[in-house]
Amino acid sequence: MSRVRRSAALAALALTTALAVTATAPAPASASPHHNGDEAAVLGEDHARAHARLRQEAKGTQGYPQAKRTASLTSLQESQRKANAGFDAARFGRFTQFFPSPDFGVHVAQLPTGKVLLFSFERVEADPTKETGPTNTVGRTNAGRAYLWDPAKGTGARAFKNVPPPVVLMPDGTYAPRPAPFFCAGHSYLPNGMVGVFGGNVGGKGGSGAKLSFVFDPWTENWFRNRDMAVGRWYPSVVTGADGRQIIMSGQSERGTGTPTPVVERFPALGRPVPWRPFDIPVSVPAERLRSEAPFRNDYPHLFSLRDGKIYGLGRDADQQWLFDPVKDVRTDLPRRPADFRGYGSAVPLPAGFRGPDSVLVLGGDPRDPLTYRLSGGRWSIEGPRAFGRTQDGTLILPDATLLTVNGALDTRDYGNGPFNPKADLKYRQIELRDARGHWKLGPAQRLPRGYHSNALVLPDGRVMVTGDELQQIANDPDIKDGMDGSIELYEPAYLHRGARPALDRAPAGELGHDTAFQVTSSTAKDVKRAVLLAPTTVTHSVNTSQRHLDLRITGVHGSAIGLRTPPSAADAPPGYYMLFLLDAKGVPSTAKWVKLGVRPR
Repeated sequence: MSRVRRSAALAALALTTALAVTATAPAPASASPHHNGDEAAVLGEDHARAHARLRQEAKGTQGYPQAKRTASLTSLQESQRKANAGFDAARFGRFTQFFPSPDFGVHVAQLPTGKVLLFSFERVEADPTKETGPTNTVGRTNAGRAYLWDPAKGTGARAFKNVPPPVVLMPDGTYAPRPAPFFCAGHSYLPNGMVGVFGGNVGGKGGSGAKLSFVFDPWTENWFRNRDMAVGRWYPSVVTGADGRQIIMSGQSERGTGTPTPVVERFPALGRPVPWRPFDIPVSVPAERLRSEAPFRNDYPHLFSLRDGKIYGLGRDADQQWLFDPVKDVRTDLPRRPADFRGYGSAVPLPAGFRGPDSVLVLGGDPRDPLTYRLSGGRWSIEGPRAFGRTQDGTLILPDATLLTVNGALDTRDYGNGPFNPKADLKYRQIELRDARGHWKLGPAQRLPRGYHSNALVLPDGRVMVTGDELQQIANDPDIKDGMDGSIELYEPAYLHRGARPALDRAPAGELGHDTAFQVTSSTAKDVKRAVLLAPTTVTHSVNTSQRHLDLRITGVHGSAIGLRTPPSAADAPPGYYMLFLLDAKGVPSTAKWVKLGVRPR
């Protein structure tokens, strides 16, 4: 709940304290909190609803008292300190700051303004041994929320800004206005840096798919609604193709859990311009339904646009591996993956030098299987294992082209000791690092064990932001009543502990065409050995379709000027904003500058 809404609710509660104390027991977590007719008649619907909600939250704080949360967080802090004492920061990196956040971070996106978008749902339960989100809820309390974190403002409350989603009327029988319940949606970037968000939860048993379609504009810091999709989607995946349009697949339909949709849609529809400039804001723009279908049996397939311009759809079921041609609108089969069913685990398009990625590494999703699986040239191979199997993990490409795995659990809502038990097997807190030869090693431990709904992304300064997992955040909240439901921790990779950074003083501010020469300036140009583009991350449920790492050709160094050349084509690097890093011989990156890749069609 936001501070404003919480303050209003508390003010209402103060008017009738006795009511709050003597009221009947609240509704179960899986339903919208109810109030009796007398209370509504006296206070009005909104105040009565606030009372019911606060009683529900109060029950959670009594069943799981603050002392228990504080003791758990203190224990995790101490065990983290002991676990990390032997790790050399120059080889393994280190975790640094840990601070409260007003959002759970079920969805996160690094924006080209340098800020980070976090969004999720309003909490309906404060007891982490129960379902805390409004998955099954119908009505007003089934609502979304969103915030911006500005790292330039630090880590306090003033560094966060509330950016609530549009108020909508959902087709759930109540048609009650509420901030759009867009949690467990799918998302990717448009060429103008906006985040397209598709789907969400209408509510009901197990949740059901919403037809919602939004963009978040990082420049005005506002949400804009587009025309509804053809079908509802709860847990869909979205990827941006070489033409800058977004391909939307999968998700449970509006008929409810157990009804995955095979319908594929494209946003914006052909015939509508692709949003290219910062002021090209899509409003009431339609998507279009494609002829080909994607009958994934399970949620959140991994989608990637590789250097051939095709969309690779890697389902959780071993036999559902497909190749989509968005131009010809056809689907063909890929070979069966060697591993069996994978739950929520990560997948990464592997760096391939100066060209776009042509292979994908699939890892995690099975706590019994530490192996990693590579799809390349239409064939699967088994790659080096991590230390142990885990699900709910996030794997990131770092500026130096190495990989980092953070987060993880035994299974959904299960940290090793049964579902909805916040006590965790602490091995899942340890990160893993993959070097350029494909070898993995265990690294330091993060503060919280983070599993289901956990996320991470690379910041422009090269640090890694880790967040998510509402159950663990609630179970370890230093003040469950202060409105700061979540937490963020920061990890400094090893390259930030190997000496001074190269300087990147200036980069082009306009559009850069593909296969085009350009210059940057650096006061340490003589030390620069490598220049890379790293696409920003937008991720949820271990699904990160936006990651991409490309080396840039260095064409010459003259004084402080460094000549570079952009990737060959839009298939190698889809149009949009990228973080440009300069690296020295030790792999130490500069702080990134944002560059816009791709020239607007005339």
